[in-house]
Amino acid sequence: MKISAQEEYGLRCLLQLARAESEGETLTLSQIARREGVSVANAGKLMWILNKAGLVQSQRGTKGGYHLARPASEIHLNEVIRVLDERVESHCKSYTGVLDACVHTGDCGIRPVIVELHQIVDDALSGITLSQLLGTEAKVDAMLHRIQRTKQRSDSSVLRA
Repeated sequence: MKISAQEEYGLRCLLQLARAESEGETLTLSQIARREGVSVANAGKLMWILNKAGLVQSQRGTKGGYHLARPASEIHLNEVIRVLDERVESHCKSYTGVLDACVHTGDCGIRPVIVELHQIVDDALSGITLSQLLGTEAKVDAMLHRIQRTKQRSDSSVLRA
């Protein structure tokens, strides 16, 4: 599965807000854009989507800016990706060939595979929060491996039962 630029930058912007939150700060749109190396317009679009979804809030005024709507420990990655992702329906509309609509809309052997892949990714991301992504790459990598080992042990014990 491929992560889109919108998903990548959206997650990165949220992590900037999570870091700022831990220091009791809010960030302006230009600060977010500068820290992530994106245009203010692109950051603005992402913040609009994330605000509309209830993941971030904005505050006007001289001390204004953006902040997370909930603590980073309560925002799961699957929720973020769901907000920023194109769903399966748009995938099917994107690959129509030279026609206006896919010829397999009624009976498609590929659609169940795509749906299942999305579900597997969604399940994996549901166990990871924004707060778990704060820190060094090595720390995050170690945490992800611990989650994977715990899940594998859990799956093995269910199979033995």
